[in-house]
Amino acid sequence: MRLALTTALFVSTAPYAAAADANVAWYADPTTNAAFAALVAFLILVWYVGGFKFIFGALDQRAQNIRDQIDEAQQLREEATRLMAEAEQKAKEADQAADEIIKRAKADAEALMDDARKELAAKVARREAQAEQRIARAEDEAMADVKRAAADAATNAVKSLLSGSSHQSESFDAALAEVKAKLS
Repeated sequence: MRLALTTALFVSTAPYAAAADANVAWYADPTTNAAFAALVAFLILVWYVGGFKFIFGALDQRAQNIRDQIDEAQQLREEATRLMAEAEQKAKEADQAADEIIKRAKADAEALMDDARKELAAKVARREAQAEQRIARAEDEAMADVKRAAADAATNAVKSLLSGSSHQSESFDAALAEVKAKLS
């Protein structure tokens, strides 16, 4: 369309341009009239053969191709936007999943620490109980040894008293000292 308007403008102003050089009126110059008539005849011939349809059809086809490319670019942009939104959503979900995994790992670690503390406390309590049992057994053995020693000393003292020996008081004192020593 633009080409047709430009051509029409040139055709209509061509006689004026030729007349500007000469002192003759544009319509009186036979060369200008012949050139104008040839141009008009050429344009009629181009129109008759369909040249204008071909030119304008090619221009329309090119415009349609450009519109198709713009539409395709717009679709690609929309698809890219959609894919970007999906990627952002997946990244957000991955972040949430990672946070959940971290929270679960912390909870598991705390549970393991609590179990380890309880187990350690139970071991310490068992060891303390075993130590207390050993101490009680050692005390019982020591008391039994002291009782045996006291019984032996008492028996020896009684024997010496009953035997009528001269050293009765000395034996009794020695036995009594021995019992005191073993008790302390």
